[in-house]
Amino acid sequence: MSDRTITYSPAYTIVPTYECFNRCTYCNFRVDPGQDVWMSLEKAAQILRSLQSQGVIEILILSGEVHPQHSNRSAWLQRIYDLGELALQLGFLPHTNAGPLSFAEMARLKQVNVSMGLMLEQMTPKLLETVHRHAPSKVPAHRLQQLEWAGELQIPFTTGLLLGIEETESDRLETLETIAQVHQRWGHIQEVILQPHSLGSDQIWQGENFAIESLAQLVAAARQILPPEITLQIPPNLIPNSQQLLNCLAMGASDLGGLGPTDEVNPNYPHPYPEQLATVLNQVGWQLQPRLPIYPRYDDWLMLPLKTAVQTWRDRLNTLSRPNLATADSLPA
Repeated sequence: MSDRTITYSPAYTIVPTYECFNRCTYCNFRVDPGQDVWMSLEKAAQILRSLQSQGVIEILILSGEVHPQHSNRSAWLQRIYDLGELALQLGFLPHTNAGPLSFAEMARLKQVNVSMGLMLEQMTPKLLETVHRHAPSKVPAHRLQQLEWAGELQIPFTTGLLLGIEETESDRLETLETIAQVHQRWGHIQEVILQPHSLGSDQIWQGENFAIESLAQLVAAARQILPPEITLQIPPNLIPNSQQLLNCLAMGASDLGGLGPTDEVNPNYPHPYPEQLATVLNQVGWQLQPRLPIYPRYDDWLMLPLKTAVQTWRDRLNTLSRPNLATADSLPA
């Protein structure tokens, strides 16, 4: 891939449930446990069939968390598994982010996901006294264990930092160094997201937006700390103007993440259309290209049915004309 190529994933997010036992004070996603009706497989199938002609590749299964000791935990995991299986059957590539999981839960979901993810957020335990005071699964050691298990299980993995939640600059660098060390042991981190905190209408915390003008500098630092094979991802909907976006790309970010109708985590900030981003990038000589939710070097880690599904999509992308831009709408169904 050319160093003048910027990638994104044509994606759609399925939410099994918004209920979550954590109460992060900056959250704009969760509802209280017991206050949400879980998405049925019938409803999911209806949604997924409507996407089959729209060029969507990735189905991001993004869920609130059911407490590990709750009686509904096994049913919750089974629903996530069934959604992944359904997405595969209908021709999509699932990627699940459902909070910290046990080793056995991860091993099970590996059967129906081409990749998985969990934001490390920040390694400093100081946040457990503030924004994560009522969020038991945000204990840094628990989330770090997830990264280690993903490596042991050979799961292609996405992680990242949440920026501007009262961490310091040294906290950010420590978190990046921790991710680099885990990757050096297992080689499984395909992407690191640098996600600026952006005020939402439903959050409790009265903190401010991350100082976006400092993001490009952090991108440069991350590019120095992380191994070169790890892709740096930035969310374009959380970057206020195109020049700041271009500055981050110039410093070493090269992926814009999953682009779909809604950012479920940041619902106040709609994703830009790929065509809009392509216009901005083309003006400075960059080309926007779609990608799969698994990078090619990890294909051999997959079980055969998943590997076959991935190869089908790779073949489809390879048939697209070059150097014309392939947008989500132009991908073959």
